[in-house]
Amino acid sequence: MNDSVLQGLNPQQIQAVTAPEGPTLVLAGPGSGKTRVLTRRIAYHIRALGVNPRHILAVTFTNKAAVEMRWRVIDLLEAHEQPQGLQIGTFHAICARILRSEHAFTPYTANFLIYDTVDQVRVIENVANNMNVDTQSFNARALLYHISAAKNELITPSNYVANDYFSEVVARVYPEYQAFLQKNNAVDFDDLLMQTVLLLQHNETVRQKYQTRFQAVLVDEFQDTNTAQYQLVKLFAAPQHNVFVVGDEDQSIYAFRGADFRNVQRFRQDYPDATLVLLEQNYRSPQSVLDVARAVIDQNSHRTPKALFTTRKSGELLHLVETESASDEARYVAQKIQELHKHYRSYTAFAIMYRTNPQSRAFEKALREANIPYQLVGGKSFYERREVRDVLAYLRVISSGDRVSFLRIANVPKRGFGEGSIKQFAAWLDQKQLTIDDALTIALNNGDTPLRGRARNELRTLAQHIVYWRELAQEGRLQHLFDRLCSDISYGFYLQELSQTFEELEERWGNLNELREMLKQAEDQEQTLTEFLTEQSLMTDLDLERDEKNAVKLMTLHAAKGLEFPVVFIVGLEDELLPHRRALEEEGGIEEERRLFYVGITRTQERLFLTYAYQRALYGGYRDFVTPSRFLNALPAEAFEPKSRMLLSAMTAQNSKKTTWATPAPAPASSLSRLARDLRAQAQQTNPLGDKDSKIILFPTAKLHTRYRPNQSVLHPVFGLGVVVKSVLEDDDELVTVVFKNKQHGIKQFSASYAQLTVLE
Repeated sequence: MNDSVLQGLNPQQIQAVTAPEGPTLVLAGPGSGKTRVLTRRIAYHIRALGVNPRHILAVTFTNKAAVEMRWRVIDLLEAHEQPQGLQIGTFHAICARILRSEHAFTPYTANFLIYDTVDQVRVIENVANNMNVDTQSFNARALLYHISAAKNELITPSNYVANDYFSEVVARVYPEYQAFLQKNNAVDFDDLLMQTVLLLQHNETVRQKYQTRFQAVLVDEFQDTNTAQYQLVKLFAAPQHNVFVVGDEDQSIYAFRGADFRNVQRFRQDYPDATLVLLEQNYRSPQSVLDVARAVIDQNSHRTPKALFTTRKSGELLHLVETESASDEARYVAQKIQELHKHYRSYTAFAIMYRTNPQSRAFEKALREANIPYQLVGGKSFYERREVRDVLAYLRVISSGDRVSFLRIANVPKRGFGEGSIKQFAAWLDQKQLTIDDALTIALNNGDTPLRGRARNELRTLAQHIVYWRELAQEGRLQHLFDRLCSDISYGFYLQELSQTFEELEERWGNLNELREMLKQAEDQEQTLTEFLTEQSLMTDLDLERDEKNAVKLMTLHAAKGLEFPVVFIVGLEDELLPHRRALEEEGGIEEERRLFYVGITRTQERLFLTYAYQRALYGGYRDFVTPSRFLNALPAEAFEPKSRMLLSAMTAQNSKKTTWATPAPAPASSLSRLARDLRAQAQQTNPLGDKDSKIILFPTAKLHTRYRPNQSVLHPVFGLGVVVKSVLEDDDELVTVVFKNKQHGIKQFSASYAQLTVLE
């Protein structure tokens, strides 16, 4: 086919775009043009194969990527070929659309709400309190994490099986949480996927409808799919199995969100006749960077080897830099950016990548001192801002009478509803089995409610406002609705009370003006309020990230996925940072950390700097002779400049040694005092890091007062009885090291703010 669809593609890309109908797996190395292949494949279906665009489904992981993909397809096609009806979107957006369309076959109505994490935590806390579950011992976010993991694996409340004490609590809370959501016509993000899978599995009519419609299914970032998403792909693509997936096992770094890189292997098992295409030509990085990246990732097992190459001229040799301390490391990076800035002019050419968020502090300080502008990527989300959440809660009450949102805004701004009144009001709703709309109707008619005095009058006034606001919403006057809402509740005065400085007030108003502009755009597009709220609830942090001009980017390696920069600094390359110490205990953890390092390396367009510090304050103490990351052992010396080669050759065998946590022998349980005495003896004889050969200086005693003291007996809600080994202050928190009676748990470290430790003596 000789036209624009194949123009400019290399042979491997052409093979992928023109692959025969049926299952196709494209394993695309970093910078190999996978988005180009995916969009060309869509255009190829339309132009060469004559597939009606409405019969094509393309799935990606961010709304921003979906919009970009659609525009690329439009640019490839002629005016008479425009893709009317083409379905491009995220898994969650597509599932939300299906559930609304097929609501008659679900437990929900067409205008169901989508709860975000803050809403979910609030519901979990409410449910747990009603069940007399101690949310101090069983943190709501921890309960929610386990429920989310179950839904990602398509485990319903009735099928959830507990295997320990904590999961027994989850098994009690999960059904009540789900019942609350259904009663309030709400779903969470995981429900969007699970409920769609259940609908397609159990309703043959609906399943055949969508399988007939979607004659071609294409999926981007396939390595990041979880079990529910994989099942959706299989269900949508059956029975013709015309499914085209693009991914790379080597770039799967979101296991903590449920992503399973093994889905790539499952695809090959489920579709043994699938066409396999490797995209190995890289258009982003010099060969020296690719050689280093390959050396790192080749250490992993259960992957398809890819010979990454580029036709670009070989770039500059890479740099490996050892510094004396973490602050020296930050100063070195700042100085190097200043030095290179004259060559790149814009600070946007530079990115500093690290494993954990706290590492950013030293670099922020060094950049400020050097007067270098910077931007933290992945900071607080726009939708997490208090003022944005308040107004959106009002809009959700206007749209559907959402209970959780109403209880949030009942006293925002303050209108005489104390905390006790709100609890009393919520209990009354439960007792009478009333919806918020029922309660508002009663208030409008001066009916009997548990509220008295000012609170009763304010509820009636609020109900009157909501009636008027709903009229504006029904008329589609969304911007005017926003203006009247803020005016009617005097929200501007409330913001003044909240804000401590003029700058803070200005920032809050800036956020609300942004929301107002979004409502105006929705109004221009003739969206309903419900459609607008659905669209906003499906936005991800990546969709909301704004690019600040002329600023160095600081980000975690997880946040770097999908980005690229001329100059990349990967810092903190030390064991227990990268790889992270948690990975040393988890099955498959080291390989996930290696993939994370690989992703960071392959963000580089020109120059790569790798750094580590000889000394660092880490996990509550100060360490001398920090062990450089074991990942450095695999790096090819020829890719680095001479001084870096000397460092690589000087790496000792200690760098490649796996760090393990010591596990003390089980202590007798005849009495608490005897247990504490035995554990103390074990703690004094045990190196908390479990490596007797490592050169680790015992942490000095903190001069300031700490909440916990060495030799205290404590009780943890999950790990049980233990004894404090040490506790030291770190920044604004306290790091507590505890040795536990249970042999399985051994020694653990906690932030005191979240430790949930009870002192027993």
